[in-house]
Amino acid sequence: MRRHRNAKIIATLGPASSDEAMIRGLFVAGTDVFRLNLSHGDHAGHKARYDIIRALETETGRPICVLLDLQGPKLRIGRFAAGAVELSAGQGFRLDLAGGLGDETRVSLPHPEIFAAIASGTELLLDDGKIRLRVLKCDENHAETEVIAGGALSANKGVNLPGVALPIAALTEKDRRDLQFGLELGVDWIALSFVQRPEDITEARKLVSGRAAVMAKLEKPSAIDRLDEIIAIADGIMVARGDLGVEMAPESVPGLQKEIIARSRSAGKPVVVATQMLESMIEAATPTRAEASDVATAVYDGADALMLSAESAAGAYPIEAVAMMSRIIAETERDPRYRRILTVEESDLEPTAADAITAAADQVSRTIRAVAICAYSMSGSTTLRASRERPLVPILGLTPIIETARRLAIAWGVHNVLTPDATSFADMVEKACNLALDEGFAKEGDRIVVTAGVPFGTPGSTNTLRIALVGQGG
Repeated sequence: MRRHRNAKIIATLGPASSDEAMIRGLFVAGTDVFRLNLSHGDHAGHKARYDIIRALETETGRPICVLLDLQGPKLRIGRFAAGAVELSAGQGFRLDLAGGLGDETRVSLPHPEIFAAIASGTELLLDDGKIRLRVLKCDENHAETEVIAGGALSANKGVNLPGVALPIAALTEKDRRDLQFGLELGVDWIALSFVQRPEDITEARKLVSGRAAVMAKLEKPSAIDRLDEIIAIADGIMVARGDLGVEMAPESVPGLQKEIIARSRSAGKPVVVATQMLESMIEAATPTRAEASDVATAVYDGADALMLSAESAAGAYPIEAVAMMSRIIAETERDPRYRRILTVEESDLEPTAADAITAAADQVSRTIRAVAICAYSMSGSTTLRASRERPLVPILGLTPIIETARRLAIAWGVHNVLTPDATSFADMVEKACNLALDEGFAKEGDRIVVTAGVPFGTPGSTNTLRIALVGQGG
């Protein structure tokens, strides 16, 4: 199941992709990571999908990554007596804690934390930004607003507050229950929604306690204000362009996407680009040319992985969407300009043996025209360092720990293999050469570059680089 591309594909599972045949089809089409979206469905349904994934993993012998995406706090208005209302620009409209059914003049907003954070002049966006309100005056129980951009407004629509840091935790009680469920299942990544500050990640990491990697979803401008701190403490980053595009000017999102990817890459943290990548394929068998260009842009930017949401979870063409994304990625990576763009910004190396060895492996592989870099790793940190360098050749991530192999499936250019750790230099070379052959990355007479740590089996001790000749005793 070798992928002939470097950027990875995350496919969300849902009503259109829950049975064994469909999940298998998505994997064969190119899915590297399966996303369980806890904003929808119940625990029983997600467990059934998870069990199918793990059975498929056993059958194929390929480590498969599962990402659990927590819903996070959802801020929504209440209901209307007539089901919906029509708001006009310039009219007054009241938001309050009074409850009951709303009308053309008011609606319930059952979130006191919003009233504690807003002030005169604050803008509120309803229904993904379709409705814009400006606060005229407010207190802890209500806000009198003016409609800036009107239209139809129905019950339970979402509320966004651009530029406002809300006094609200990233983990709701539902999230805590869902998190415990996911950890008991054995998921590999936890995606934390509504991250506003580094402390949100710290809280999640304490609860996870090393049982999974934690990914920060960047959806709020307040998170961008503390981007470097969040990147430093998270295991991975997701550019969640849906809410981010609502709370920020649309024209600012493309540049911000590039900045987030660049900073995450520099820190050696896997970075995912998500939302509306092939949106039209929810209903159509082919994407628009603009969507194909959007996918390619994320690849040119150097993202580790690209994510499909409703396209694979609820669309009419889930397998076709994955296959299309895979073809776009592969074609983009074949463009000679891709490599030039990718290497414009070089990562700053830390003054450690592991960083020195990893950087050297990239350079040596180019010089001797090696066909692969084989990185032994217990924790996966060495393999992630190799991925950060974006080498010309594939990376074989060799590890004896299945959890490590699964988590690394999200990283750029990494093909994970579960294998016993080396016991000696000769064993290290033999295993690496045999696996490079078996996995289809090398043939007899090819050179590979091998990195490992001595003493063998010691996490975080990468200090050895070896050039090996495949099929000729190393």
